[in-house]
Amino acid sequence: MQEGMTKMSERSLTITGAPAINLRRQRRPGETLIQVFLFLCGAISILTTIGIVYILGRESWLFFRLDEVTFTKFFLTTQWQPAIGKFGIWALATATLVTSFIAMLIALPLGLGVAIYLSEYASERARSLLKPILEVLAGVPTVVYGYFALTFMTPLLRVIFGGQVQIYNTASAGIVIGILILPLVSSMSEDALRSVPNALREAAYGLGATKLETALKVVLPAALSGIAAAFIVAISRAIGETMIVAIAAGAGPNFTFNPFNSAETMTGHIVRISGGDLSYDSIDYNSIFAIGMMLFIITLGLNVISRQVVRRFREVYE
Repeated sequence: MQEGMTKMSERSLTITGAPAINLRRQRRPGETLIQVFLFLCGAISILTTIGIVYILGRESWLFFRLDEVTFTKFFLTTQWQPAIGKFGIWALATATLVTSFIAMLIALPLGLGVAIYLSEYASERARSLLKPILEVLAGVPTVVYGYFALTFMTPLLRVIFGGQVQIYNTASAGIVIGILILPLVSSMSEDALRSVPNALREAAYGLGATKLETALKVVLPAALSGIAAAFIVAISRAIGETMIVAIAAGAGPNFTFNPFNSAETMTGHIVRISGGDLSYDSIDYNSIFAIGMMLFIITLGLNVISRQVVRRFREVYE
């Protein structure tokens, strides 16, 4: 017995005599390089945004420093003709908002419906067939969409509503923009819905909920933040769309809320006047940046409002 105790003591000495494990963090040069690279990627995106805001602000300030330009004329009047001293931005902003609103009426409900179907109802075979078709829509050049709006959608609207629909109108442009951003809404919303844990669905089924009730009352609120992000990106894409409105909406500023009338959006106006020979530091040149700043402010405002809405819904469902 004494011999056994001696062997156990020797074994314990061997174990305790083993080299100590170094618990300090080891240097990993590869991981450090990856962290530096990711930091640079984030810094570049932030610096790019700051640079865009700086350029827009500086050039817009040059525009508003002109004697004939005032904030009152810019924000409180409805005629845009810089050549004769009329700077009412609402002649361009209303057309942008009308086309974007029509696009949202098309894209948001249809895109969300497609996302719910693909996430909750479609089989794997149907999903593998439908998603590539939607992605093909996203890959069509916007110039093609513009001529589609002019040569197909406008004649179709004239057949339905008669001669009150002008050849160039914001309705056809808005509808086609909705078709353009439909894949964006459906794809991002479907990803948000599929990221919801299956445990929530199974719990709802266990309580007797139907598939539709589970999708609308359980899965949809749980994925609200991702769906809201999809809506924000889609609205920003609709506001910033250029070629469709430049081809199909019209080529003259017009303060109107009638979607069947011709009107020029802010992006369409930038395309039209920048295509000519503009001299640097002229009033037309500086007005481009003022319009761009207005677009930036509208998009920023929509982002702030949407974040507040998402936060409110989170409080309700939590």
